[in-house]
Amino acid sequence: KDTPMSEAAIIGFALGAAITGMRPIAEIMFCDLLCLAMDQIVNQVAKIHYMFGGKVKVPLVIRVPFGGLRRAAAQHSQHLEAWFLHTPGLKIVVPSTPYDVKGLLKAAIRENNPVMCFEHILLYQTKGKVPEGEYTVPIGKADVKREGKDITVISYSFMLHRCLSVAEKLYKEGIDVEVIDLRSLYPLDMETVIASVKKTNKVAIVHQASLTGGVGAEVGMRITEAAFDYLDAPVKRICARDVPVPFSPVLEDFVVPTEERIEEEIKKMV
Repeated sequence: KDTPMSEAAIIGFALGAAITGMRPIAEIMFCDLLCLAMDQIVNQVAKIHYMFGGKVKVPLVIRVPFGGLRRAAAQHSQHLEAWFLHTPGLKIVVPSTPYDVKGLLKAAIRENNPVMCFEHILLYQTKGKVPEGEYTVPIGKADVKREGKDITVISYSFMLHRCLSVAEKLYKEGIDVEVIDLRSLYPLDMETVIASVKKTNKVAIVHQASLTGGVGAEVGMRITEAAFDYLDAPVKRICARDVPVPFSPVLEDFVVPTEERIEEEIKKMV
């Protein structure tokens, strides 16, 4: 049902429904508006299960449309997923294909504790094969979208498609790129990531969120901790620059990783 334009109220109502036996799905219109519901998400939704000794379940799904490159300027283009990666008690999924979004949402609804689903707005028009039958995509399981041997490129959501496009172009030039779609940010599937890194010995992490404190920093550090001896080069992050997203198309394209920038950085590594 439609609700008042209060993000805090939307999450608060959904939380109440969840702890009294329902499985609500709340949607926040834009990722940027999560700021208005931070207390409910961070101090209530994420913590209640633990504060009550595991006796209270919170089967709540929060859908979050997000993403720049829509010329929507600084207050409607943010990628805030890393904020919630730093909030214990939340699971976070970031689908990039029609198949994955159906499977991950179905898995999220079946979870007995909260899941945030970040959905890039530019992917809403994406077409792909989706089975009519029942299926789920396991939360916490990455997917190797393209196998390769020269370098591992890790991404998620909209940037994954740019990485796949670059990988196909580079293959024609003799560079074989393996592309991993994280699909889940928490829990992270480091087993799949480390197996790939041990094979290729080089890794780049690409995301549309800004560089500092982003998902790439966490994934990169875990790779360094678990597979340092397998690396032939430092882990590379290819991310948005550390400035608010501009309204100007020219400036936004400078801030956000383009296919040209991704290609250039990969070539430097191989």
